[in-house]
Amino acid sequence: MNERLEAKITGRVQFVMFRDFVNRRARALGILGTVENMEDGSVFVVAEGDRKKLEELLAQLKKGSIFARVLSIEAKWLPGTGVFKDFRILFYGRQN
Repeated sequence: MNERLEAKITGRVQFVMFRDFVNRRARALGILGTVENMEDGSVFVVAEGDRKKLEELLAQLKKGSIFARVLSIEAKWLPGTGVFKDFRILFYGRQN
Protein backbone atom coordinates (compact mmCIF):
# COMPACT_ATOMS: atom_id res chain seq x y z
CA MET A 1 0.00 0.00 0.00
CA ASN A 2 1.28 3.45 -0.91
CA GLU A 3 1.92 6.14 1.64
CA ARG A 4 2.16 9.90 1.48
CA LEU A 5 5.04 12.03 2.72
CA GLU A 6 4.53 15.76 3.20
CA ALA A 7 7.75 17.60 3.98
CA LYS A 8 8.58 21.26 4.59
CA ILE A 9 12.29 21.91 4.05
CA THR A 10 13.91 25.06 5.42
CA GLY A 11 17.36 26.57 4.97
CA ARG A 12 19.04 27.73 1.77
CA VAL A 13 16.71 25.76 -0.49
CA GLN A 14 15.49 28.32 -3.01
CA PHE A 15 17.51 29.51 -6.03
CA VAL A 16 19.92 26.56 -5.62
CA MET A 17 18.24 24.05 -7.98
CA PHE A 18 16.60 22.29 -5.02
CA ARG A 19 13.24 21.68 -6.76
CA ASP A 20 15.00 20.21 -9.77
CA PHE A 21 17.08 18.03 -7.43
CA VAL A 22 13.91 16.73 -5.72
CA ASN A 23 12.17 16.20 -9.06
CA ARG A 24 15.03 14.10 -10.44
CA ARG A 25 15.39 12.03 -7.25
CA ALA A 26 11.65 11.37 -6.97
CA ARG A 27 11.32 10.33 -10.61
CA ALA A 28 14.33 8.00 -10.30
CA LEU A 29 12.64 6.33 -7.32
CA GLY A 30 9.26 6.05 -9.07
CA ILE A 31 7.62 8.44 -6.62
CA LEU A 32 4.63 10.59 -7.59
CA GLY A 33 3.79 14.06 -6.29
CA THR A 34 4.92 17.68 -6.34
CA VAL A 35 7.59 20.09 -5.12
CA GLU A 36 7.21 23.85 -4.86
CA ASN A 37 8.83 26.96 -3.41
CA MET A 38 6.83 28.60 -0.65
CA GLU A 39 6.58 32.33 0.04
CA ASP A 40 8.35 31.93 3.40
CA GLY A 41 11.53 30.68 1.65
CA SER A 42 10.93 27.00 2.35
CA VAL A 43 10.26 24.20 -0.13
CA PHE A 44 7.24 21.91 0.24
CA VAL A 45 7.19 18.34 -1.05
CA VAL A 46 4.18 16.07 -1.36
CA ALA A 47 5.26 12.58 -2.38
CA GLU A 48 3.40 9.29 -2.70
CA GLY A 49 4.71 5.80 -3.17
CA ASP A 50 6.21 2.82 -1.40
CA ARG A 51 7.31 3.64 2.18
CA LYS A 52 10.87 2.42 1.59
CA LYS A 53 11.24 4.62 -1.51
CA LEU A 54 9.78 7.60 0.36
CA GLU A 55 12.29 7.05 3.16
CA GLU A 56 15.06 7.07 0.53
CA LEU A 57 13.71 10.36 -0.83
CA LEU A 58 13.55 11.82 2.68
CA ALA A 59 17.20 10.91 3.22
CA GLN A 60 18.06 12.71 -0.04
CA LEU A 61 16.04 15.76 1.02
CA LYS A 62 18.17 16.00 4.17
CA LYS A 63 21.32 16.16 2.04
CA GLY A 64 19.91 18.55 -0.56
CA SER A 65 21.35 19.76 -3.83
CA ILE A 66 25.00 20.74 -4.12
CA PHE A 67 24.44 24.44 -3.32
CA ALA A 68 21.63 23.94 -0.80
CA ARG A 69 21.98 24.00 2.97
CA VAL A 70 19.11 22.18 4.64
CA LEU A 71 18.48 23.39 8.19
CA SER A 72 15.36 21.41 9.05
CA ILE A 73 12.68 19.14 7.66
CA GLU A 74 9.17 18.84 9.08
CA ALA A 75 7.89 15.50 7.78
CA LYS A 76 4.39 14.11 8.10
CA TRP A 77 3.35 10.57 7.11
CA LEU A 78 -0.18 9.97 5.84
CA PRO A 79 -2.05 7.34 3.82
CA GLY A 80 -1.56 7.67 0.07
CA THR A 81 -4.36 9.25 -1.96
CA GLY A 82 -3.52 8.07 -5.47
CA VAL A 83 -4.21 11.50 -6.97
CA PHE A 84 -0.84 11.95 -8.70
CA LYS A 85 0.06 10.64 -12.15
CA ASP A 86 3.70 11.79 -12.13
CA PHE A 87 6.10 13.99 -10.19
CA ARG A 88 6.26 17.63 -11.11
CA ILE A 89 7.51 21.02 -10.07
CA LEU A 90 4.81 23.53 -9.15
CA PHE A 91 5.44 27.19 -9.77
CA TYR A 92 3.53 29.05 -7.06
CA GLY A 93 0.43 26.91 -7.33
CA ARG A 94 0.51 26.57 -11.12
CA GLN A 95 1.31 23.11 -12.49
CA ASN A 96 3.86 22.86 -15.31
